[in-house]
Amino acid sequence: MMTLSAFIDAISLQNELVQILVSLLIGLLIGGEREYHNKSAGLRTFILISFGACLCTILSIKIGGSSPDRIAANIITGIGFLGAGAIFKDENKVSGITTASTIWATASLGMCVGSGHIALAIFGAVLVWFVLYVMATVQNWIDQYNKIIDYKLTLPSINDIAYCEALFQQFGLKSTLLREAKSPQQCVLTWRLAGRYAQHQAFLAKLRLDAVIETYQY
Repeated sequence: MMTLSAFIDAISLQNELVQILVSLLIGLLIGGEREYHNKSAGLRTFILISFGACLCTILSIKIGGSSPDRIAANIITGIGFLGAGAIFKDENKVSGITTASTIWATASLGMCVGSGHIALAIFGAVLVWFVLYVMATVQNWIDQYNKIIDYKLTLPSINDIAYCEALFQQFGLKSTLLREAKSPQQCVLTWRLAGRYAQHQAFLAKLRLDAVIETYQY
């Protein structure tokens, strides 16, 4: 016959398997959204993050002794390094901050599942998915009305700055001069322009055909 201790261990194992399964589903929900948008951390990454955080939390409770949070407390530190790897900077902007934040949030959901708060974790997962998927539409709508882009323009002469400023005014773009470099052959200026998305598109169409501006980059 099964002893009481073995029965309790079997019930505990069953609960832990459910927790692990829920953590996998949470990683699947969030990772699927990231994979769909072709982000640097995708489906498998988020499944493993959620699962790993859940399993480490379960182990922390089981073998932590008088300090059941000892192992789980280090999850946040480890996730910080992983999130930092998702952030990178190109010439004009920093990318990957949302993905890094999502990695951190997914780990916290995995910890939530591992500690037995499954309902709270499911609610949190739905909220994270809502922020990533639904709020992206709101963010794009805001960008339509106030888009900020840095443009690097190459001009034949420093005297052509006034020509650029006139172009900005023509298309209703607010401008800030960020950087300036001059050589005997040309002048390279970096401007930060703010305006509606449609104004930027019209400005770009002008740049493609403009005879004064030699090259542009944004």
